[in-house]
Amino acid sequence: MDTLVRLLQLLVLILTLPLHLMALLGFWEPLCKTYFPYLMAMLTVNCNRKMDSKKQELFSQIKGLAGASGKVALLELGCGTGANFQFYPRGCRITCLDPNPHFEKFLTKSMAKNRHLEYERFVVAFGEDMKQLASGSMDVVVSTLVLCSVQSPKRVLQEVRRVLRPGGMFFFWEHVAEPRGSWAFLWQQVLEPTWKHIGDGCCLTRETWKDLENAQFSELQMERQPPPIKWLPVGPHIMGKAVK
Repeated sequence: MDTLVRLLQLLVLILTLPLHLMALLGFWEPLCKTYFPYLMAMLTVNCNRKMDSKKQELFSQIKGLAGASGKVALLELGCGTGANFQFYPRGCRITCLDPNPHFEKFLTKSMAKNRHLEYERFVVAFGEDMKQLASGSMDVVVSTLVLCSVQSPKRVLQEVRRVLRPGGMFFFWEHVAEPRGSWAFLWQQVLEPTWKHIGDGCCLTRETWKDLENAQFSELQMERQPPPIKWLPVGPHIMGKAVK
């Protein structure tokens, strides 16, 4: 099976050789950082339509998590275009964190459409190092389709626990690997080296549920879901919450 994977990876590499050459020469990443927000803006419309009821159900739980100020201090990791803003309840103070500064203009548009929220700031940083944010400063942290593309999910989850106040909640929706040994998992392995370039570092074969289980949250609730967009090579999704 490993030999077959390597052969198929080579075939895909040959078919997408210009992309890999651009990446090798350092031309692809700046181009990807520029176009990726536009790609996400298109995909999230379809995604939100398919996931509307599930997201409403998940994020409705934020209402009861207000701090002493009566507001909910909410940090969204890899906030992208602000696709989740419409699902957050009134009274949330939103801090957005993303390593790609090109998302900010999309966030500004999203905030203008969601006047029920308060926009705190946009932090350009990686989730593995959120030193701009104080420990215990957040009531809620949200991550949707983010842990697939970070360098270290373990380190990101450590930072999530650090910035959450005691009793604070981490809400997540992430795509994960298909079952090992399946043909679907084989194709994820085949496509992953090329997909990481197209998807700005997105990994198809991550078993993110294991990172969540090992992150030392006091409580973890998680459910598995089929992918909302069938024609993409991303696998099943996990959705749930974890309590510090």
